[in-house]
Formats: sequence, structure tokens, C-alpha cells
Amino acid sequence: MPPKSDEKNVILALQAMQNNPSLSARAAGKIYSVNHEKLCCRKLGIPSRRDIPANSQKLTDLEELVIVQHILDLAIKGFPPRMSVVEDMANRLLATRDAPRVGSRWASNFVKRRVELQTCFQRKYDYQRAKCEDLEVIHSWFKLLRNTIAKYRIYKADIYNFDETGFIMGVISTAMVVTSSDGRAKAKKVQPSNREWVTVI
Repeated sequence: MPPKSDEKNVILALQAMQNNPSLSARAAGKIYSVNHEKLCCRKLGIPSRRDIPANSQKLTDLEELVIVQHILDLAIKGFPPRMSVVEDMANRLLATRDAPRVGSRWASNFVKRRVELQTCFQRKYDYQRAKCEDLEVIHSWFKLLRNTIAKYRIYKADIYNFDETGFIMGVISTAMVVTSSDGRAKAKKVQPSNREWVTVI
């Protein structure tokens, strides 16, 4: 069987067959290393597989783009959606035009088709910590620390570092989420602030 060819060789073979009507598909396939059955199908007007929408693509290109953008926005804000949420997004769009719901594996196939997305396990992220992830807030805190050390004349030998950990009620569990594939948005799930903490030093 001839090796798998690219679209360029297919187009050249079709042009050669058009310029020379006596040239058969089998002969053109050997010359341009193209499967002759593929040439016959293309000559009959059957498009290539890459030009045919995927079987799992039940949404329009615009609808898919809207879902991708919404997923990326949620991921950047610290709320990457789960697969079930992505599936619900699609079903809501389909419901507006009375179209059938997507299948059980649609969300998984959708993420695989979109180069902008990937799946990974989320990492819980405290709400208060997310709020303080600001350079101005961090600089202000260290400025206050330096001023406090200078004001009370605290020696470096008297400064100790404590490691803190905590146990939280109603903590977010680890789950598979959909996020950006370019690494801009980490798979962090912001933990709500209205939870009770038990701190250990």
C-alpha cells in the first residue's frame, strides 16, 4: 500500500488526472504516492476527512468557541470546570434550538479536539490567599514588616520562622477539571472563605 500522503500530493495527483484524462487513478497514485482509492473518492467529489466535521461535533463553530472562551475565563479566575459542567454548557446551547443532548463522551472528545484545552487534576487554593496574590499587597506587607523590625529594634537572631498548616471544614476535593493548555491558568480551585479553620503551628 502506498505511504500515507499529505493533501499537497493529493491535489497534484488530481490536477495531473485532469490535465491527462487517460491517466488512471492507480497510475497517478503510484506517481504521487497517493492511495488510488482516495483519488477516486476525491474525483467523485467526496471531501477529505479533515474537511468533514467530527461525528462528536454537535455544536456550531461559534458555539464551540463560546464554550472554550468561557472555560478559559473560569480557569483564569480560579474556577476550572469539571467535565460534567462542560457537558451542561453544551446541552444548554443545544436546548435553545431544540437539538438533542450530547452523548456521555462528548465532553471528553471535545477537549481532545480543542488544542486550547486540557484536562488535569485541580489543586485547592484558599480564597484569602487568592485575594492576596497581588504584588502591591505583598510589597506593602514586607514594608510593614521592615518598619516593625526597625521600630522595635528586633535583632535577626530573635526572628523565628513558623510553618503553618490547617484543617478546613468542607474542603474542596481533588477532581479532574478542564483548563488552558498553554499553562496560563493553573488548575487551582478557589476554596470558599466561609469555612471554619483549625490551625496547627
